Amino acid sequence: MPSRLSKVQKHITKKKGKNASLHENSRDTKRLQRASGRDDKLNRLTTMREKQNRPYLIRVKHFQTCCQDHDLAFPIDEIQAFISQYLARDDDELATLQAERRAGRPPSTRETLLKQNQVTEQGEYTSGFWLPDLQDVDNVKMLKEWDGKWASLGQLKFARVAKDGHARESIFPPKGLS
Repeated sequence: MPSRLSKVQKHITKKKGKNASLHENSRDTKRLQRASGRDDKLNRLTTMREKQNRPYLIRVKHFQTCCQDHDLAFPIDEIQAFISQYLARDDDELATLQAERRAGRPPSTRETLLKQNQVTEQGEYTSGFWLPDLQDVDNVKMLKEWDGKWASLGQLKFARVAKDGHARESIFPPKGLS
């Protein structure tokens, strides 16, 4: 998508000429400042949105790698094993951080974040862990062909699988306990 700033710059250059200088408080300078502000705001919002979506992309990517060798739907116990694998992905790093810390020292920021993330994900697992629906054969095939982009996740079906073995349909993007 072309930036609005480049359009404004092109228009001003066309009107004034290539070597024309602008006055500090001129209308054209203010137009350039507003266009630059709009572009900065859009870039900031885009990066924030990508940062928010990254954990879900990593989660779906994990389940995609888990089902690469299979073409059939998975029973609940295998899905729960995949979830347990996913929840244990940071255990090695957490153990290393705890071992490196000297006695009596507070935990590092990274260690605290990993622990908080694990607690949050364990809580989500007890109420219903959001993941692609692996009990549907067509959905497993589509997941295997997924290109890794957020926009193409809308084609997949999702489910929430609880620790006690209950599975229910969910929506994309995840919102609360939907």
